[in-house]
Amino acid sequence: MQFFIDTADIDEIRAAHAMGLVDGVTTNPSLVAKTGRPFAEVIQEICEVVDGPISAEAISLEYDPLVAEARALAAIHQNIVVKVPLVADGLRAVRTLTAEGIRTNVTLCFSATQALLAAKAGATYISPFVGRLDDISQVGMGLISEILDIYGNYDFDTQVLVASIRNPLHVLEAAQMGAHVATIPYKVMLQLVKHPLTDLGIQAFLKDWEKVPAP
Repeated sequence: MQFFIDTADIDEIRAAHAMGLVDGVTTNPSLVAKTGRPFAEVIQEICEVVDGPISAEAISLEYDPLVAEARALAAIHQNIVVKVPLVADGLRAVRTLTAEGIRTNVTLCFSATQALLAAKAGATYISPFVGRLDDISQVGMGLISEILDIYGNYDFDTQVLVASIRNPLHVLEAAQMGAHVATIPYKVMLQLVKHPLTDLGIQAFLKDWEKVPAP
């Protein structure tokens, strides 16, 4: 399973990349706004750090401006994947962009039938938001299972990108189900490293090492 980091913070991206954990990056308008920097500048710098898919989100909702915006985003760097909202004109745009060789990430997916439509339109990635479903008392990871079953039935090329990950259990379940990608906040990546028994073991080894006579 590929790991994308879900952030526009270049320091977080550099730190995760240095650990060998980053195959790509996902951003959105909210994440870019937190940086306080111009959008194109942020995206360009991310592309210089990570040689992998970099999702940059289009904000238009109608076909013509959406396609124009997507083309402009794709022109920033060869690794750009354009995030497209899961609306009717968005699906139409995905079909056009795919035909032009522009990769797409259809975002804000909350049902398996939406994911089916995105795959039929030719999306490169589908982004189901599991954490937001959990927030309204639905089982977000259940949606991942449904989408993987459907895609497997018809051998779609669209990859399932598990988004809105809130904790390590989301990552574990995504990996067990065979999801193609998990896009993970930096703080959750750090949580994946931690285990109390690892910490206790390190403390015990260090304590015992203090008892070893100096040469």
